[in-house]
Amino acid sequence: MEKIAENRCFGGRQLRYQHRSEVLDCDMNFSVFLPPQVEQGNVPVLYWLSGLTCTDENFVTKAGAQRYAAEYGIAIVAPDTSPRGESVPDDPEGAWDFGLGAGFYVNATEQPWARHYRMYDYVVTELPSLVAAELPLEASRMAISGHSMGGHGALTIALKNPGRFKSVSAFSPICSPLACPWGEKALGPYLGSDRDAWAAHDSCALMRASEDKLPALVDQGDADNFLVEQLKPELLQQAASETGYPLELRMQPGYDHSYFFIASFIGEHIAFHASHL
Repeated sequence: MEKIAENRCFGGRQLRYQHRSEVLDCDMNFSVFLPPQVEQGNVPVLYWLSGLTCTDENFVTKAGAQRYAAEYGIAIVAPDTSPRGESVPDDPEGAWDFGLGAGFYVNATEQPWARHYRMYDYVVTELPSLVAAELPLEASRMAISGHSMGGHGALTIALKNPGRFKSVSAFSPICSPLACPWGEKALGPYLGSDRDAWAAHDSCALMRASEDKLPALVDQGDADNFLVEQLKPELLQQAASETGYPLELRMQPGYDHSYFFIASFIGEHIAFHASHL
């Protein structure tokens, strides 16, 4: 992997890398914050998954997470939200909520998406192996978080990989792709018409089937324009209540879907993960 940017930040280093992804069959960028504690040895890591239209840079430039990551000695790894490049197909109509910037953290099985759109394998396998080999990270101490589509990704990846992560959190996650327009629009083209295949990437369905009880924190603004139609946190709360899952769902009065919301509570999320790492 090649370092393409570096900035000093809260005593640590904000880095950006490019590498060739074999899983996605394209060049990919990702961002990493290394806290000052790496000077004493390896540190635990928080994976951050961003939402629709974002790249790896949105979170690291807008959320203000580095201050808290430096305080608790946690690295942050932020991948892109989809494969990129001239050979990578996009929505034929140029929609913002499908195709480029909208990989939904699944492995596509349908054409023309299957060759490149394998973000699940990229986030679960390829990227962690790469950074563990190249950076001072403790692979046995990982947490995962995300926003919107990335919140969906964080929850589903944590639920599908018991024992892999110490904790999971999300801001404004798409809680049930089976039950919202964004899910219908993405999972049909990526995975085909079999809704059982979709259920394997639905947080509510996965939570009901999970035997692993991973500490989970979700924040949702009650002024979010997407709350009722797309996000549906009440479905996740219902699944947690039915199964005794240790979910803390906090409705935050007056907050919307933006990075202003994330920046307001990211410190509490990093403290939450620090208590489990």
